[in-house]
Amino acid sequence: MAWVEIVIEVARKEAEALSDALMESGALSVSVEDADEGTDAERPLFGEPGMEPEEAAWDRSRVVALADKDADHATIVTDATKAIGLDYALPFATRDVEEQDWVRLTQSQFEPIHIGRRIWVVPSWHDAPADPDALLLELDPGLAFGTGSHPTTRLCMEWLESNAASAQTLLDYGCGSGILALVAAKLGVPQVIGVDIDPQALEAANYNTARNQCTATYYLPEPFAQAHPEGERFDVVVANILAGPLQLMAPMLAGRVRAGGALVLSGVLSRQAQEVIAAYAPYIALTVWAEHEGWVALAGRLPE
Repeated sequence: MAWVEIVIEVARKEAEALSDALMESGALSVSVEDADEGTDAERPLFGEPGMEPEEAAWDRSRVVALADKDADHATIVTDATKAIGLDYALPFATRDVEEQDWVRLTQSQFEPIHIGRRIWVVPSWHDAPADPDALLLELDPGLAFGTGSHPTTRLCMEWLESNAASAQTLLDYGCGSGILALVAAKLGVPQVIGVDIDPQALEAANYNTARNQCTATYYLPEPFAQAHPEGERFDVVVANILAGPLQLMAPMLAGRVRAGGALVLSGVLSRQAQEVIAAYAPYIALTVWAEHEGWVALAGRLPE
């Protein structure tokens, strides 16, 4: 089977409706990307409570529809355009999708990753390193963020390796795949809790925890607040999210750190560091702990 991608750039208000219409018009799948990706205008879509976007799109969105190579691509676009009430033809481009062994190709892009002194993230289709002292995480790329390849994840893992082994409790807020919770559990932290707004992330985290023979408990935000009221605090609180949500959550996250405990934040670009530090200043003093590829990890401790 041969495929073609149909690429259309539209405004935010049209992206979601056009995506649905393209599926109705014969597209096999549709994705929406930031048309400004890789430029100064690139921006993330926030998904934290109170910051959900009205549309899952960017101001300038690139809608990419997958279709059979022999399909009538112009008709697919025309029908979709009419379906969303536009009275003009949207310009589009096509690009061939080469026929490949997609499973093998995907696996080839994920080699074992060595982080810090002895942490290894190993996909299930690779052999583990022979190092007897290695801290091994078996983790495959999936729906939830966190395989150790991104600088922010790496920075948090390195901080945990250097600082978290003596902790008794740890909260990973925005846990994604559970990778940071797994590092903490592998380091011997007795109580590890992860929180995420995405139910699929919790499914992935629970699956990864079981396959790594670790113990950690995962919650959506509301069940977490019910099971662990505001007065309950942790030796370590780590949040690898994004600068905007981190600033909004400053009172909540800092309020979860016990006296003498540590707060670790990442998902912060170097140029955003001082803004985030300022947002947390009324609660806890943070400094740049480390930097990697333009991203930073911020860390600080509450006084005893």
